Amino acid sequence: MNRKPVRSMTGFARVRINVDEGEFTLTVKSVNHRGLDIRFHMSADLDPFENSLRAVVKQHVLRGHVEVRIAFNRSRSAASVTWNRPLMEAYVLGLKQASAIYGVHAEADLNAAFQVPGMLADDLGRELNPALEGILAKALGETLDTLNQFREREGGELAALMRERDAAVVAAAGKMEEIRALALPAFHERLAGRLGELMKGFAMDPQRLAQEAAVLADRSDIGEEIARLRIHAAQLDKLIEAGGEIGKKMDFLLQEMNREANTVLSKTTGIGELGLGMTELALAVKSDIEKIREQSLNVE
Repeated sequence: MNRKPVRSMTGFARVRINVDEGEFTLTVKSVNHRGLDIRFHMSADLDPFENSLRAVVKQHVLRGHVEVRIAFNRSRSAASVTWNRPLMEAYVLGLKQASAIYGVHAEADLNAAFQVPGMLADDLGRELNPALEGILAKALGETLDTLNQFREREGGELAALMRERDAAVVAAAGKMEEIRALALPAFHERLAGRLGELMKGFAMDPQRLAQEAAVLADRSDIGEEIARLRIHAAQLDKLIEAGGEIGKKMDFLLQEMNREANTVLSKTTGIGELGLGMTELALAVKSDIEKIREQSLNVE
């Protein structure tokens, strides 16, 4: 069997890369979601790269809410730093006029002038080098590989817990079968007695009475439910063992298992101590199924 890893939908990864233009920091975080929901948080100058970056995410993640954040710290060497000459001329002229009006001697200080907001500017608005698209796509792939390593570690732990609970369901089904074997003769006898009391005063062949009791007993038997519960539990174990995208398939199997446990509960009420034992087992099965379901909500 070609086994694939079981992945949690929760993870985090961060990668930094340096290029001529500056430094990129890529951060990816994923949490639970019914489908695949991808959100990008990055500056507008990276918008032309979004489609190719989104395709990279889809190659690595099948399910979950994925947030991709890309921060870009442009290096000064890559930016064209200029000074605002009109603003400088206005600054010097204003200084001279104020000196003349108020009779205060003052000289222009370049250090102070360059601290004026807007006096220095860099060309941050220009388009980025198109070659950065491939570089970022590769870096994002590496980030997602790290994310998946994180998710696979957690997924492996979840798989072990779910298989342990599933094994408990199988063990409980075996005990149910043992109780059923003990209870079946008594149940047949009890039904026959009740039918006999109900039919007092009516002419009915004893053999026909026994047949009717057997029919009612079959309808109240839980043999098929136990068998289906075992089958579903075996399918669930194989599904988890195979790995891959199993979350939605698990949900269907768990619903079926829960339905069988509910039917067992409804059929075994009012048959004395054996019925109480069966009820305890069925409730334990429902508890284990719910624990598996809680864990499966975080599985891809």
